[in-house]
Amino acid sequence: MKIGLTLEGGAMRGMYTAGVLDTFLEEGIRADMVAGASAGALFGANFLSGQKGRVIRYNKRFNRDPNYIGLRPLLREGNIVSTPYAYEKVPRELDPFDDETFRASGIPFYAVITDMDSGLAEYVRICSVFEQMDVLRASGSMPFVSRPVRIGEKQYLDGGIADPIPFRYLADQGCDRQIVVLTRDASYRKKPMSKAAVRAYGRYPRLQQRLLSRHQEYNDALELLQAWAREGRAFVIRPSEPIRIGRIEKDPQRLQQVYELGVKDAHDRLAELKNWMEK
Repeated sequence: MKIGLTLEGGAMRGMYTAGVLDTFLEEGIRADMVAGASAGALFGANFLSGQKGRVIRYNKRFNRDPNYIGLRPLLREGNIVSTPYAYEKVPRELDPFDDETFRASGIPFYAVITDMDSGLAEYVRICSVFEQMDVLRASGSMPFVSRPVRIGEKQYLDGGIADPIPFRYLADQGCDRQIVVLTRDASYRKKPMSKAAVRAYGRYPRLQQRLLSRHQEYNDALELLQAWAREGRAFVIRPSEPIRIGRIEKDPQRLQQVYELGVKDAHDRLAELKNWMEK
C-alpha cells in the first residue's frame, strides 16, 4: 500500500504547510510519493531535502527586502517575486537548498504546472530542484502578477490554476491513501473570478475559461476530498482557524504565526494520523 502526500498552494499561506511538514520531519512521518501545486511544490521540496525550518527562515529573512518580493521586482521583471533573487541567489548562495539530499530521497515528487494554451494541468516529476528550477518557478507563477515561464515550446503559469489540490493525480499514480495538507479552513469555499480580470489573457481562451470555472472545480474537489476522508482514503490536515495573511506577506511576525498554527494543528492530529497510517 502506498501513501501519498498532497500539498495545496496558496502563496504565503504556505507557511502553514511549512509548519505541518516540519512537524512531520520531526516525528518521522514519511510518504511514498509527493505532489504539490504552487507554494505546495516550492515549499514542499524542503520536506524531501530534510531541511526543517528552512522555509520559515528564508521567508522571514528575505520577504522584507523590496528587491525580493513586491512592486519593485514586478515593475522591473514583470514578476512579483524576483526570479534571480528568489530562484537562484537564495537557494544557491544565501540559504542553500540541499539538492543532493532531495535527489537521494528516492521519493517521487511532482510539481503541477498549467499549460496556458490548453488550460490543462501537467504533472512534472522533479528529480533535481536546481536542474528543474524553471518547472518549480512555473508552478509558483501567480496569474496577473507573473510572466509566463517558457519550458520547451510551451508557456506555463501557476499549477494552482488547473489543479490546486492534486490528490486525484497521486491516486492515479497508485497511492491507495493520502495525507492532504490544505491551506484554507473548513468553512472556505472559492468564489467566482471577475470576467474583467481574465481579459488579461485574451490570447489564451482555454486559460480564460479555466480561470472562470476555477472556483467550481476547486469546490467540487473539496467535496470529493471530504468523501475520501470519510472513507478513510484521505487524511486531511487544514487550518483550525481562518488564515489572515497577505499573498506576499512581508511581516515576519505574521509569517511566524501562520507557521506556528501549522505546527500546532499537526501536533494536535499526530496520534490520529499515526493510527490512520498504521491501519
